[in-house]
Amino acid sequence: PLSDLNRTLIHELAGKCLPMRGLEICVTALGALDPKASDFSQEQLKWTAARLTARMPSVVAAFHRQRQGLDILAPRDDLSHAANFLYTLTGEEPTELQTKVFDVAMTLHAEHEMNASTFSAIVTASTMSDMYSAIASAIGTLKGPLHGGANSAVFEMLEEIGDESNIESHIEAMLARGERVMGIGHRVYKTTDPRAIILEELGEQLAETSPDRKYFDLSRKVRDYLAERLSGRPLYPNVDFFSASVYRMLGIPHDLYTPIFAVARIAGWSAHLLEQYADNRLVRPNAVYAGEKFRAYEPIEARGQGESSTPR
Repeated sequence: PLSDLNRTLIHELAGKCLPMRGLEICVTALGALDPKASDFSQEQLKWTAARLTARMPSVVAAFHRQRQGLDILAPRDDLSHAANFLYTLTGEEPTELQTKVFDVAMTLHAEHEMNASTFSAIVTASTMSDMYSAIASAIGTLKGPLHGGANSAVFEMLEEIGDESNIESHIEAMLARGERVMGIGHRVYKTTDPRAIILEELGEQLAETSPDRKYFDLSRKVRDYLAERLSGRPLYPNVDFFSASVYRMLGIPHDLYTPIFAVARIAGWSAHLLEQYADNRLVRPNAVYAGEKFRAYEPIEARGQGESSTPR
């Protein structure tokens, strides 16, 4: 169950900030309440990781229900981790298929080698800051649209397209403006992301009984159009492309897609942090200065009354 502080924060923040910001704040609050937050023994770190794994989905679900004016629900002992999230979010016990799909989706998002948010967590941990701070740092990094926000952007694109007849004109307009098609392409994969293949298969199973399969079908049409339009270029669907329509069929609002990414990725972040704390070295990146050389110093009193040119 949520702490009183988390409940108070959710009550105050819901409707005033994005869910991802609320999750970041609540994780920091969990650290403030933990008297052993600075205990870096492996046993305690594993306990902290388990605590965050359990609490983060409760925070996300509670945040959504609070802003909808609905009662916050406590997790049930008879439901799995995946089923409990869907239950505490929607208020309805999920079907076996819905639970399976969400469980697999969480597993697919749980870890994916080194990336921006994982690196952010490791840098924070390397200073011997506590695990809560490291996870909050990772959440802040994941919040960016070029990292964790892509699946939400995919859904927004599908909403704008609206109908199969608009695919060509919409995509061509995006390309003409030099915009990225979110959910397409990956820094590592030069072929279809294997996670996307699995999510498409799961989406097909959901779509057979879902009254809201429109965006899943539209995703496939967009994928097919891009495959022909970008033929010869190594740009294929990634994990974000089909997760957008799959989450939609599970009844999840699109502004929760990135928080759900964090709810899943806590497993991978925690694993990396356990390794970092066990054999820690301070991460001290080097940088190459690319600015103006030999700049003359100008005393403050000689700089005039206008805005200072000195970087703040």
